[in-house]
Amino acid sequence: MVWLRMIRVLFADDHEMVRIGVSSYLASQKDIDVIAEASDGEEAVKMALEHKPDIILMDLVMKEMDGIEATQNIKEAWPEAKIIIVTSFLDDDKVYPALEAGATSYMLKTSKANEIADAIRATYEGQSILEPEVTGKIMSKMQTSKDEELHHQLTEREKEVLLLMAEGKTNQEIADELFIALKTVKVHVSNILGKLEVQDRTQAVIYAFKNKLV
Repeated sequence: MVWLRMIRVLFADDHEMVRIGVSSYLASQKDIDVIAEASDGEEAVKMALEHKPDIILMDLVMKEMDGIEATQNIKEAWPEAKIIIVTSFLDDDKVYPALEAGATSYMLKTSKANEIADAIRATYEGQSILEPEVTGKIMSKMQTSKDEELHHQLTEREKEVLLLMAEGKTNQEIADELFIALKTVKVHVSNILGKLEVQDRTQAVIYAFKNKLV
């Protein structure tokens, strides 16, 4: 007989019917055991530190203490905790704070019960499971951060040159307006293209408008 490792789960959600529905399905799984349920954030923190479950399913909007604060408190006291957010919200003010607080995975309540069970197994094995919409938000934020990092590398003079480029001025016109040599303008333009990781002036101007530099 093969011994099956049970994944011990704590489920925190302030809606009793949600807990009953999800817990009933998880109870039918041979490798998952819902050892405790919490109806608010404070209770979730207390039970998490008392039972030290393998996985914590955490709702975000709850009375007394929300899921973000509960997640943060649990991770501060017990850094090894693996927390899966299960919520109805995809707002930026929910997604990013939850992940920054230490949540390992992020699922929506619209997910099927078997998908939540699979997320529990995957998270238990060390993976991070994110809804496609969440992944998209993260990638977008990373790109935005990268863009900010790129144009912050520009010197004040290079920003002036980029602004004039966006106005459609030629290198000679830029040189005349800034009272610098044409050769110097060409050096600035070359530096701008390199720092913004673009191929030509047109792409640099598009970048400038996209990132509201002009």
